[in-house]
Amino acid sequence: MVTELAVLNVIPGREAEFEAAFAQAKGLIAGAEGFRSLDLQRCLENRSRYFFRVEWERLEDHTDGFRNSPAYGEWKQLLHHFYDPFPTVEHFELVARVERS
Repeated sequence: MVTELAVLNVIPGREAEFEAAFAQAKGLIAGAEGFRSLDLQRCLENRSRYFFRVEWERLEDHTDGFRNSPAYGEWKQLLHHFYDPFPTVEHFELVARVERS
């Protein structure tokens, strides 16, 4: 499994519009080959900042599959104009996890 992470800085005052667009866009990524789950979390200290996490089966499911699909074009059209600055997206693999039993 691979985890995609990004901090999304939304233009202040456009948070509600962004969240509505994200509600539309999330189905585009959820339908991609290798998609497992996603989270979008809003920062408590800075209400224009969001934490975006997607779990993929493989790195290529995101970088080659989703990003080269027609769905990604729709995703960009719905969401990319909300960001300032444009986010850096990085991919991670699990090293350790601790959970309360």
